[in-house]
Amino acid sequence: MSTRTVDSARSWLRGKADQLVAHFQFLASDRPALAGFVVLVTFAFLGVFGPMLAPHDPIRANIQNAQGTILRLHAPTLQAPFGTTAYGKDVFSQFLAGARPTFIVGVVGGVATGAIGFLVGLVSGYFGGWVDELLMRLTDLTFSLPLMPMALLLLTFIQPNIWIITLIIAAFLWKMPARVIRSEVMSVSERTFVKSARSSGAGHLRTMFVHVAPNVLPIAFLYTAYGVAWSIAAQASLAFLGFGDPTTTSWGRMLRQVFASGSIRVAWWWVIPPAVGIAAVTTSVFLIGRAYEEVINPEINDNA
Repeated sequence: MSTRTVDSARSWLRGKADQLVAHFQFLASDRPALAGFVVLVTFAFLGVFGPMLAPHDPIRANIQNAQGTILRLHAPTLQAPFGTTAYGKDVFSQFLAGARPTFIVGVVGGVATGAIGFLVGLVSGYFGGWVDELLMRLTDLTFSLPLMPMALLLLTFIQPNIWIITLIIAAFLWKMPARVIRSEVMSVSERTFVKSARSSGAGHLRTMFVHVAPNVLPIAFLYTAYGVAWSIAAQASLAFLGFGDPTTTSWGRMLRQVFASGSIRVAWWWVIPPAVGIAAVTTSVFLIGRAYEEVINPEINDNA
């Protein structure tokens, strides 16, 4: 490996490190965004290691007292810090295990939503004409089909699992970023440097992805973050309605179980952990997104 290649690699890594430091400094300067970042890091940790940290099997294990009696709807104790369910299961273990499917649907659904919306908006805004007309009519069709009723309809005929639910969510949530990115691409495509690239003989793919795409990526990342929150909320809603993955424990399914048991007004220790978890994660995403949105669109501060 030549010295020039090594120096280039070092320079690239140094630039990326400087960008990360700048992002952390930016988050540290905005307290709500910093709080949101801490919550999201905790959520990611639980999403990866939560099931391993669960002290009991969230589905099979029953919490019993010294006499061997199953503790049903028991308030929090040292043995069960978050109390027990109507079936004698440990709520704390369910909360830890339920973070993983919630994390998977949120991250995969959010990334898929942002990626599909980015590509549709980029192609539509760049080419215009009949391509734009076709893609935007498809987007309008998606707007006319609400997520929850269509998801319930599809899951009535398909056995729900995490990946099917994620696919359905992404298939109906890409419409918003596609619209916004299309508008930005149409604006960027009229700038001088893009016209110069076309004049110099750059092909469509090179012009789109090298000259246009980098200028709309910040908005794409912003809507990807929002897509994470939307995906988590949609997955929890589907699980609460009884259309979640029956083979896994998720925060939405925990709320479904406490509702189905008739204990939702009694067992506050069973309701609060998943409800607070969902609310904290979705709110954190929007806090961070709001902070970056003020950077991307300074007019927000001017109108505030």
